[in-house]
Amino acid sequence: MTTTTPRVAIVTGATGGIGRAVAERLAADGMAVVVHYAGNEARAKEVVDTLTAAGGTGTAIRGDVADEAEMSALFEQTGQLYGGVDVVVNTAGIMLLGPVAEYDLGDFDRMHRTNVRGTFVVSQLAARTLRPGGALVNFSTSVTRLQQPGYAAYAATKGAVEAMTLILARELRGRDVTVNAVAPGPTATPLFLEGKPQQVIDQIAGLAPMERLGTPADIAEAVAFLAGPGRWINGQVLFANGGIA
Repeated sequence: MTTTTPRVAIVTGATGGIGRAVAERLAADGMAVVVHYAGNEARAKEVVDTLTAAGGTGTAIRGDVADEAEMSALFEQTGQLYGGVDVVVNTAGIMLLGPVAEYDLGDFDRMHRTNVRGTFVVSQLAARTLRPGGALVNFSTSVTRLQQPGYAAYAATKGAVEAMTLILARELRGRDVTVNAVAPGPTATPLFLEGKPQQVIDQIAGLAPMERLGTPADIAEAVAFLAGPGRWINGQVLFANGGIA
């Protein structure tokens, strides 16, 4: 009788709405999932409990995505626990909005540190670590195509993510590792819904031809495809937005 070793996934920002849905979906696909979190240990443990209650395998590990020492330790601990890394999904990110003319440069630097440097640090470790057949999935946003006022600084960080993702895919020639980005449109996460009147939510939902917001499960479905069967998709940005852009 032969046994198969589960594939191993690291999901950064796995306590957020999309990150949690990704962690749950990859665990349902049979992967052992490292639930990365930055500060909310209780929420990370709750995610792990959800994974294990559904018959999956998960471990919560803390780290600052922009700190190379902390993330190196996370990758090393993952290897010690599970023997290696097959999938890395970078959902960790922050969004601070405002018009260019009045934008606070401190907010810009803070967002750049998490969204750009953090993605670069984790991508670098993934490039060094992922086993053959592996996949790296970074996160962009459909806002890069929508040109919405107030989103310039955020879109700029995600444009940088797209650039590094597409180039890294070519740098990993011969490794049998895919590198792609998912670019969600408006998605019904607690962060997105908070503070928005229902009228505004309905208006945004109506922009998509499918006349609804995306759900975290919709985005997780796209990630699961890129992390699993989508082996011929490489060096691409997959827009998961229901046709909004």
